[in-house]
Amino acid sequence: MILSFELTMPNVGSWNGKWSGQGRCYAIVKNMGWSQKANKHCQELIENSPHLYDFGDGWSAKVSVRAVDAAEARKVRKVSQGFCGYDWMVQSLSLWGDIKTKKERWAGVEVVNVEEPEVTPCDTNL
Repeated sequence: MILSFELTMPNVGSWNGKWSGQGRCYAIVKNMGWSQKANKHCQELIENSPHLYDFGDGWSAKVSVRAVDAAEARKVRKVSQGFCGYDWMVQSLSLWGDIKTKKERWAGVEVVNVEEPEVTPCDTNL
């Protein structure tokens, strides 16, 4: 299934309350695959759309997800201005179905029984 991930900023924490990218198309079109598992994941992304992310500083992002055919995918790619450096949001949605940074995803995960060997910076006996 081909999905279009489209970015907007519904809450803007700038001094003038405006986002410089307002009115532009920020989208990533991604072929998610055609297997039964991929289609199920895509349907969940579409059903749970839009996906919101709060930056905690007055700004928030909204990623809307929709299925597109090949012709619509070409049109979206043509008009898209990229994804403003927030490609990681699409990767997070694609892999896990929600938007979280790596730090947020691993918060609370405890690593146990990890012993690091004593090594000097120039030890050649490794």
